[in-house]
Amino acid sequence: MSDQGRLVAGRYRLTERIGRGGMGTVWRADDELLGRQVALKQLHERPHLSADELGTLYERMRREARSAARVTHPSVIVVHDVVEDDGRPCVVMEYVPGHTLGDLLQEGRTLPPHEAARIGLAMVGALRAAHDAGVLHRDVKPGNVLLGAGDRVVLTDFGIAMTAGSSTLTRTGEMVGSIDYMAPERVRGLTPGPASDLWALGATLYQTLEGRPPFRRETAMETAYAIATDPLTPPREAGPLAPLLESLLARDPEARPSAEETEHSLRTVADSAPKEHGTVSMGGSVAGHDQPRTTRTRRHRRITTLAAALTATLAVGTTLYATAPHRTDKPDHDTTRPAPIPKGYHLVHERKLGVSFPIPNGWTPRERTAEEVTYTTPSGLAGITIGTVAPAGPNPADHFADIEANTKVNYPTYRRLRMQRTTFREQPAAVWEFTFQGRARTFRAIDLGYGREGGREYDIYLSAPEAQWDTYRPVFDQVRDGFRTS
Repeated sequence: MSDQGRLVAGRYRLTERIGRGGMGTVWRADDELLGRQVALKQLHERPHLSADELGTLYERMRREARSAARVTHPSVIVVHDVVEDDGRPCVVMEYVPGHTLGDLLQEGRTLPPHEAARIGLAMVGALRAAHDAGVLHRDVKPGNVLLGAGDRVVLTDFGIAMTAGSSTLTRTGEMVGSIDYMAPERVRGLTPGPASDLWALGATLYQTLEGRPPFRRETAMETAYAIATDPLTPPREAGPLAPLLESLLARDPEARPSAEETEHSLRTVADSAPKEHGTVSMGGSVAGHDQPRTTRTRRHRRITTLAAALTATLAVGTTLYATAPHRTDKPDHDTTRPAPIPKGYHLVHERKLGVSFPIPNGWTPRERTAEEVTYTTPSGLAGITIGTVAPAGPNPADHFADIEANTKVNYPTYRRLRMQRTTFREQPAAVWEFTFQGRARTFRAIDLGYGREGGREYDIYLSAPEAQWDTYRPVFDQVRDGFRTS
């Protein structure tokens, strides 16, 4: 961090290191000439390389700038300048505050199909623009997808991009890129084409939905062999995106869909997303939703937050009213056995989750994953989500506090109403209530989590427009009181 505060090329003041990869370090910098923030990519020093090897590396960096500068698209990072710093090229780019898709997917996290489709739409749009300009990216992966403010998705790091017809700038036998996202033809040493970038897009979306890259093995060599020879494990959580993933990850480049066909398939799924129902997200908003959406994770997973620059801008307002988070109140419902099914409700059985619960007649399942299920009204404005977390921690209040910390970063309109410890079914429990502003209206939500440490935590979550809260709040009570586990 000794470079912090240093002036590069007489105008770019390095203020904060925001990324570090195999080739270089990315800094947030102040452009003192134009009075704006930029991102500056600086190559690592490589004292072990020969002069020829350094020349190749530096030319690759310069080509990143030339390649990216040729591509004009809202989802492609904007290159402002290329400067020299002690003989090393530095690329000065648009600064996009946010976090990467790779950050969001750490430790096996996943996103629902419609959100993956939204991200994929931006990515394939960027790739279409690049391919139209004669540029191949060659390193499409979650770590090179920035998720910025306002639902913006940006494909970055054209550091190993290749202009069609140019030399590869690699030694014989050297593979450039990230093996998990490298198309079979590249693994075999064949010349890549636009279909190779689309295979990498498919691998990225597969991980986004399934929690792991499609061919990952214990070692890089085993992964490369699997990519070249093994059949694809069919996706289980991809829903309507499953056929597209299987097509994109075809071993034969000629069998893969075109960028236009891929875009059409992604748009169909993205446009079919529920328009307004959802809950609080662990990182990133959902296109087309009036509300944010919940992603349940294991208790000890690290919750990803936005970059410090974005964090500073998302100030949370004064709490409307709050109870002490560690206070113990009387339980909202203290019976040890489920209540009978009320009139106007029917019992649903979610076998994968190992639970049953009453749902109002007319409410239908909107989304299912391995960890949660959501039922909504026909309008999609109100919904109930049942989730599970294993293993449970000492108290769900700790889990909720972790989620709330991330929520404050990603949703500046969030307001806590209460978060308190209690008991439910003679087990440790917590109740969390809050409001947030959607695109068209204010929503209110309540979440009950309960479970003993080391076992399984169950979460019952209701969200609805605040203006109709009195109408929908009883649904939470009925689902909670009739909740059953097997």
